[in-house]
Amino acid sequence: MADKLHFDLVAPERQIASEDVDQVDVPGIEGMFGVLPNHAPVMTVLAPGVVRVVNGGQETRIFVRGGFAEVTPKGLTILAEEAIPVKELDRGSLLQRIKDCEEDLSDNDTTNGVRQRAERELKELKDLLAAI
Repeated sequence: MADKLHFDLVAPERQIASEDVDQVDVPGIEGMFGVLPNHAPVMTVLAPGVVRVVNGGQETRIFVRGGFAEVTPKGLTILAEEAIPVKELDRGSLLQRIKDCEEDLSDNDTTNGVRQRAERELKELKDLLAAI
């Protein structure tokens, strides 16, 4: 299939995708970029965001929380720190987790390390919510 791009997305817990597609939009650390068949080789660090996969007029969205993307003559491979298909995200549980995290941050007894982790988690949760 010369008109298709082979796409693999792998997270530590499972392989999310392995298919031939028309296009993949990737959240690179320097901004979003689109990958089509016969794209020039490139390797980049991923920013937290949504990978958009287009195939035959259908779109699939997958939230990634960092990782690496590599384009070679064989296709696009994404190794994600974490990857969650957007259709699997639950808005209600994310809102509750955001509320809990904000309460943790308002606690004056929070040590600096705990506060930093809570701030990072809050940002990641808001990124997930935005993906929905």
